[in-house]
Amino acid sequence: MQVQVQTDKHIRTETDWIEDQLTDSLARFAEQLVRVDVHLSDENGDKPGTDDIRCGLDARLAGVKDLVVTHSAGNVHDAFHGALGKLTKSLESSTAKLSTRRGRDSIRTAEPTELPEDIIS
Repeated sequence: MQVQVQTDKHIRTETDWIEDQLTDSLARFAEQLVRVDVHLSDENGDKPGTDDIRCGLDARLAGVKDLVVTHSAGNVHDAFHGALGKLTKSLESSTAKLSTRRGRDSIRTAEPTELPEDIIS
């Protein structure tokens, strides 16, 4: 799993702890996850405000569209952990749906069945 952290010019924080937290929290999905992008931004820039730090997580599961979640909070730590909780729930839901689909025939791949003669006539 590849992790990339991107911040805007208003966010001043170390990113190593973010990568460590992602790797630990999403370890059970490591085989299915291709990459996770973290986007940290300050919505108000230099102006003060509450809940103006935004964390967006973009996770790419193999063979599935990207899962994108966001969370806003008053600091980087809370914004990241809120988004991580949302991403974990989304990954659980998506992987559960994938596992129930695997192993069964799709209408696109199922073998055509023969219709009985009395229906064709």
